[in-house]
Amino acid sequence: MKFDWKDTPVDWIPNQPFASYFINEINNILPAGEFWFCRLYNKVLPRITDEKLKQDVQAFIRQEAMHANAHTSANKEYLSARNIDIQRNLDIMNYLFTTALADKPFDKEVPQFLQEQWDLFRLGVIATVEHMTCVLGKYALYNNRWEELGADPEMVDLVKWHGSEEIEHRTVAFDLYRHLGGGYIPRYYLSLAVITLVLGLWVDGAAHIMKQDPRFADAAKSKFFPAWVAVEWYKISRKDNQVLPNPFWLIAQQIDYLMPWYDPVKEGSTEDAVSYLSQSPAAKRAELQAA
Repeated sequence: MKFDWKDTPVDWIPNQPFASYFINEINNILPAGEFWFCRLYNKVLPRITDEKLKQDVQAFIRQEAMHANAHTSANKEYLSARNIDIQRNLDIMNYLFTTALADKPFDKEVPQFLQEQWDLFRLGVIATVEHMTCVLGKYALYNNRWEELGADPEMVDLVKWHGSEEIEHRTVAFDLYRHLGGGYIPRYYLSLAVITLVLGLWVDGAAHIMKQDPRFADAAKSKFFPAWVAVEWYKISRKDNQVLPNPFWLIAQQIDYLMPWYDPVKEGSTEDAVSYLSQSPAAKRAELQAA
């Protein structure tokens, strides 16, 4: 997948600099995590005994690698090219996924008898994240407000294309987690930990790139600027929840995941996702290049 960022402005949603930066931070958050998904899934692949699930996991790995590369291109060819320093944010994500959540966390060998449990814990993290990305994918796919405001079509396509693929493969991470022994009780603490971490990283990272813009100079002088960003996110989403999703709404979406009868199949429409993927401008360009 190739996106062309040369004409995409920093304020890709016109007259919405905060929302533009806030969504742009997703490009910094995702690549390291998605490459980590791929590494971990390749590691546990030999332990999958269900052939259909194994094929689904292999397809998931290919999709996640494609997502990571697409967001990396947005980092290099869009944000960095516009003199936005994102390295600090990338370093944080790389540390999280190559050090803290690595096969050898903090370069410490995991005892042999705990290795499968360490893998299972990390698979639970992925399953929780994938529930969140499915929720955000639905939000993006069915949201026409950005287009109504004249948003840049390339960025809209990236967000909706990625969101549609998250809906399409929404069952894989949860099915794999359960297949390898993931239990119901750990979903509680994993959900609480993951959503707190993700929202915290999102706000903190967005604050870092926003403070480089003179338009946020006054607010950025405060050491509590990340807290200001969190409050502003809530205020903007409360005014128009199609410009940005309400953070409390996002948290509430975790409730379904905590239910014993949770079924990711019910969390989205594969038909709607595939329908968008069939008309995505970037996907069509990729098909032409592959032909």
